[in-house]
Amino acid sequence: MNTFMRRVAAVCVPGLVVLAACGAPEGSRGALAPRPAGSAPSPPPTLAPSPGGLTPVFTRASRARGRTVALTFDADMTAGQGERAAAGERFDNPRLIRTLRRLKVPATVFMTGRWAEEYPRQARAIGGDPLFEVANHSYSHHAFTEDCYGLPTVPVARMRAEVERAFAAFRAAGIARPMPYFRFPGGCHDRRALKALGATGVTAVQWDVVSGDAFATDAAAVARQVLDGVRPGSVVVLHCTRSAAPATEEALRTIVPELRGRGYRLVKVSELI
Repeated sequence: MNTFMRRVAAVCVPGLVVLAACGAPEGSRGALAPRPAGSAPSPPPTLAPSPGGLTPVFTRASRARGRTVALTFDADMTAGQGERAAAGERFDNPRLIRTLRRLKVPATVFMTGRWAEEYPRQARAIGGDPLFEVANHSYSHHAFTEDCYGLPTVPVARMRAEVERAFAAFRAAGIARPMPYFRFPGGCHDRRALKALGATGVTAVQWDVVSGDAFATDAAAVARQVLDGVRPGSVVVLHCTRSAAPATEEALRTIVPELRGRGYRLVKVSELI
């Protein structure tokens, strides 16, 4: 986990939006300076730790960064769903990934470690595609607070291990460079959870636009909800789980051209940060 504790706090400046601070200068659109051949890749941009060592939280970027928006996709699978997968339930969505590739949409996939174990070839292919970046969504998709959409709860003493075990699952699947970003299952977190993950070096990534695609069957309604909510710098939460979000791929075929028609540039979370 040491690689994920590397900080770029030295180049952080206060952002115009709370917690959106660290990264490339305004106007650079996240471009990185050329590096000499053979040199190590630059560490991904992260936010500086919050006071008291709390994990920093990123929700959306400053509107000053222009008409950019990040479409993010949660690859959910809980630790207890193996039997359902063995019985034929699909927690992946290859068609959605193909659509993102066909439309040339950069995207951040927040993947659980259990998902990477169930679908290692897909995990490796997503992680190896420069169009995408893989980030951490815990190992088990259990909640980090009580009363979080009925999810089982992770004890505080196990929270850090949940993040580290997911990164280990990514490495085992062949994902060479997962990003040091973490999305809480259900988005649920509190001060205890932020404190527990402080030593992992991750930036927690939330969202400001809820797609409503979970268990939705009306693709047009999902598209409308996204398009009505997006603003410059938005982070949109969607899902790439076939059984739990069956309308998402169809909705994307409306969302993407409409956003581009409005002048938005689709980016990965790392560029917004």
